[in-house]
Amino acid sequence: MKYKSILDTIGNTPLVEVPRMTPVDNVRIWAKLEGENPTGSVKDRIALALVEAGEASGDLTKDKMILEPTSGNTGIALAMVAATRGYRFTAVIPDNASSERLSLLRAFGAEVVFSEGAKGTNGSVALAQELAKDPKYYMPFQYGNQANVQAHYDGTGREILEDLPEVRAFVAGLGTGGTLTGTGRRLKEHDPTIKVFAAEPEFGELVYGLRSLEEGYIPPIFDPDVLDGKVKVRARESILWTRKLLEDEGIFAGISAGAVIWVAQRVAERLSGEGGGDVVCLLPDGGWKYLSTEAWTQDIDTAEEQVEDTLWW
Repeated sequence: MKYKSILDTIGNTPLVEVPRMTPVDNVRIWAKLEGENPTGSVKDRIALALVEAGEASGDLTKDKMILEPTSGNTGIALAMVAATRGYRFTAVIPDNASSERLSLLRAFGAEVVFSEGAKGTNGSVALAQELAKDPKYYMPFQYGNQANVQAHYDGTGREILEDLPEVRAFVAGLGTGGTLTGTGRRLKEHDPTIKVFAAEPEFGELVYGLRSLEEGYIPPIFDPDVLDGKVKVRARESILWTRKLLEDEGIFAGISAGAVIWVAQRVAERLSGEGGGDVVCLLPDGGWKYLSTEAWTQDIDTAEEQVEDTLWW
């Protein structure tokens, strides 16, 4: 298949059954592999949508520099889109982000501004909002931009229904809320009985790619009414099930994938008593950006400590 641009390869990611991940016989679990996007994450979808929305509104022009708070995937995706579209890009990122992500940002030509790592992504948001007062910047702001939600409504949700119209439940991690809100709306318009569940970290637990709403910041785009439930997840469970996903299914995914799989199993147990069916899990990225954590090779106690010492959301 031929494409005119790398941007044309965003989306239409594989939906793969993971039979060894289901705890019951009458429920099938499927993994939506967002690591197959060009920069290796689901954030490619929203990066393109954010830039296109800015262009359409006239707020993003060639004399502007794109600015965005990030701890990795969104920044990398925006850096790729910006390079392709001829924009300059600055990422505001915690100073304890991984070496892989910093290297990728710089490889795509991004400028990097560090925020205080101890303040997490909330610190990056605060610093970016201060910087954005300078009129030379255009900040799409993934947390508050409806283009984030629309990218998943038009893309992710539509693709799931095309591949598996009989889906009974959808599970994704709670981050900006864009994936759950946009995909959930599309699925429930198709069939209001489809259930949508979020994997949310326990308060105080660091699970790569996810955030707890109890930390005090609720992204403006997140619509909690789309959810049928949230399941709390610990870092240890996320690491263990990310390892199991690789060992049993050959899928090398990021740490938050384990959280999503663990929640999908709880959903499967519930669905089993209601006749069974199909559960779709969104795995937001591949594992190669996390190699420096050695989450797959160390003993579980050491891996958990290493993960908790590194901010990556």
